[in-house]
Order: sequence, then C-alpha cells, then structure tokens
Amino acid sequence: MHSDEQPGHLQIVTTADGSNTIYNAHVGENYHSRNGALQESRHVFIQEGLQYFLENTTDLTPAVSILEVGFGTGLNFLLSAVFCTEQQLQLRYTGIEAYPLTTEMISKTGYEQYISAGIWANFLDSYRQSLVSPVKLNTYCQLQIAARKLLDFRSDQQFDVIYFDAFASAHQPEMWDEAAITHTLKFLKPEGVFVTYAITGNLKRIIKACGLKVQKAPGAPGKREMLRAISV
Repeated sequence: MHSDEQPGHLQIVTTADGSNTIYNAHVGENYHSRNGALQESRHVFIQEGLQYFLENTTDLTPAVSILEVGFGTGLNFLLSAVFCTEQQLQLRYTGIEAYPLTTEMISKTGYEQYISAGIWANFLDSYRQSLVSPVKLNTYCQLQIAARKLLDFRSDQQFDVIYFDAFASAHQPEMWDEAAITHTLKFLKPEGVFVTYAITGNLKRIIKACGLKVQKAPGAPGKREMLRAISV
C-alpha cells in the first residue's frame, strides 16, 4: 500500500555537489552517487543517454520515449522533462519502481531548485496518479510509473532510450543478471540507446549477447567510465 508516511529506513543525504539523495538502510545504499546526485543524473542519463540519442537518431519526429529501471526519487525524469519541455519535444516516460517512495519523501529532496516550478508542482500533484495510469504534466510530458518488479513488467511498447538506474550489483545482484538485462533490452527500439552508470565485464558480455553495440563513455564524477549500448 502506498502511503505518505515517511519510512524510517530512508534518510536524506547531501552529496558532494550540494544536491540531495536518499539513503536506503534496507538496501545499504544511496539512490544516487555520493559524488553528486545532480551531476550523475545530468551526465549519465541526460547527456550520455537522451541527448546522445537525439543527436544520432535518424528519426526526425519531435518526440522521444524513455523507460527507466529504478524510478526512485524521480530526478532522472524531472531533468528529462525540463530538457524536453525546453526543446519542445513530446516525452513519453515510463518508470519501473518496485518500491515507490512517498510524495512526502520526494518533496524533501529539494529538487525543486533545479526544476522549473510548474514541472515540480505538477509532478508532486500527479505522482500518486502516475502509479495508476499515465498523467500529463504539461503540454509535452507524460509520465507513468509501473509499481512492480522488473521481471513482472510487461508492455507492448518499445522505447527510444532506456535509463538503467538500479541499485549497484553489490547490493541488488538480481537486477544485473542475464535474466534482468535481457528482459529490459526487449523494450528497446532499433537504434535505441541503453545507458547505465555501471560498467562491468559481465554486463558487457550480456548486452553484446543480445546483439547490441557496447560503448564505453566517460563516467560521472567518482567513476572513470560508464556504459552505453546501441540497438542495431
């Protein structure tokens, strides 16, 4: 049951760039990098994922679809919504989150200082509804959150970009195994882009076995490299 009571195992933590994340004591990890939550989201997902896709796609339709594994605080969505609104791009965004945060907890992140007032207010107002059905935040942005585990997610749709933002494999190895990654990649369109903050030999092997082209990209602060893969 989704409630607006703040769970005791969650704690707001300030990261190195001054932006906040949440520490989850049950998992033993933060939702974002301690080296900078905002910097990580902007670098890994917006710059190396969304912008990379738009700069390299042959589809000139002014629209983009994104699937996020590990919706968490919503920061990746919010930054994507701001970008697409500024660029006047239609954004269809689906997040997968087995354990959705409460509206109250998200409101304590302080992300409103990085997001336009209208998008932030509409996000908080429509967050609960987005767990049930798609909602429009403004003229450009639609959000739906699938409140279920990754392997239980089903969709007839495929997506231009996949943000893979699960907790690290040291804490949630089942999110990074062959079954999880193969299932995720089924939802990527041809010429689509998959991005994640991590890069390991096993992850590269699984993705290559699915027929994607694996690329190394510079990592966010605190990480030398990250992984991007292109569906061919």
